[in-house]
Order: sequence, then structure tokens, then C-alpha cells
Amino acid sequence: METPDNANTAEDTAAGSPAPTGIAAKDWAAASADPRYREAIVDLLGVLAYGELAAFERLAEDAKLAPSLADKAELAKMASAEFHHFEQLRNRLAAIGEDPTAAMEPFAKPLDDFHLQTAPSDWLEGLVKAYVGDSIASDFYREVATRLDSDTCALVLSVLDDTGHGNFAVEKVRAAIEADPRLGGRLALWARRLMGEALSQAQRVVAERDALSTMLVGGVADGFDLAAVGEMFSRITKAHTKRMAALGLAS
Repeated sequence: METPDNANTAEDTAAGSPAPTGIAAKDWAAASADPRYREAIVDLLGVLAYGELAAFERLAEDAKLAPSLADKAELAKMASAEFHHFEQLRNRLAAIGEDPTAAMEPFAKPLDDFHLQTAPSDWLEGLVKAYVGDSIASDFYREVATRLDSDTCALVLSVLDDTGHGNFAVEKVRAAIEADPRLGGRLALWARRLMGEALSQAQRVVAERDALSTMLVGGVADGFDLAAVGEMFSRITKAHTKRMAALGLAS
């Protein structure tokens, strides 16, 4: 799930970049000849697919907390968009000869655990979670996408398209804080907790999948050295700070 601010990290990454080389200069047919790369991409598509399916379920559940019928309908529309993203990923896995369910299975429990540990207590916490928590993951995957083969890159960027939740969340949260400034402190603490939990969860997922972790640090797709990793997380942190400001919250 992308928010408008996610595009900034992608633009910052692409600005002034040289022409693609290595894996990024290949299409899927050429890149997948490397079995390590293929394994890593199956993992990547699997975690993205389950993430989109979980986002669909969560938005549908959050709609029950909506204070108005119009808000409920808006969340239902966003949930539908997330399910369409899931279908794109599922279909891609099937097209390359992989079982979508098997590809998603390793990521179901850690992602479910994350959502259980960060279940919102009310409507506003749900909006902040979608805007802040999901956007951290989107920022990361956009960074990774620039190091993938051209076909996989296009798919990943497509499923990170904005569903409209970003602007919707900003509008509703800012209006709530203006009506009751006391909400700002509670929601800011909640957003900081979400960032910490999201980063910890991502580390746990990657650590358990050797091919995926190798790819993400540049061992398969040529991209990340230690300096580049630091720069990447600096951009993600910067985007998070901007999002918090857009919500009217202190980071």
C-alpha cells in the first residue's frame, strides 16, 4: 500500500542514477537463469502477496470501526484495490510456475503476529497504522525494486500504487486532532511504536529466508553495499518524518 510520500523515496533513488546494470538491466527470462535469484524473487513475491492479502482483510475489518457510512464505503473501495494487487502477485507467481500458496506460507505467521501485536484500538489508530506502518514497508520495497529485473520491478511498483488511503488518513487524522488536540500525543506514541514494530518484524522475516536476505543486501542482485544500506534507511526515515508531519504528529 503506497501513500503519496512513498514516491519521494523512489524519486530520490532514481534521481541522477546511471543506466541500469547487472540484474536491473535484464528481463525476467534472463535474470531467472540464476537459481538463487529466482528463489529470492519467489520469496519477495510471496511476502508481498501475503502482505496485500492481509491489507485487504485489515481494511475490511477497519471499515467496521468507521464513524460514517461514507467512511465505510471509502475503506471498502481501498480494500478492493488491495485485493487486486494481491491477484496480480498471485497470478505472477502462477505464471512463472510457482504455487502462490506455498510462496506465501512462510510469511503468514510473522505478518499475522505483527498485525496481532499492533491491532488498533479505534478508528484513528487504524488510519495511522495504514498510513505509517504500511508505508514503511512500501518505501523499503520501492528501494529494492530498483535492483530487480525489469519485469519484476514493474510488477512490484505496480502493486505499490496508491490506493488513496494516504490522503484519506491525513484528512481524517488532522481533522480529529484539530477538534481534540489531546489526541496528538497518543497518536504520535502509537506511530512511533508502529515504526519500531515494523522494522523489527521485517528483520525477523528476512533473517529466516536466506535467498531473500542475500538479495536484499546485494549478494544476488547487484546493488547494496554498507554505505548504500545506510543511505537507504536514511531515506526511509526521512519519508517517515514527513508522513508524521503531514498527520500533524511529532516524529
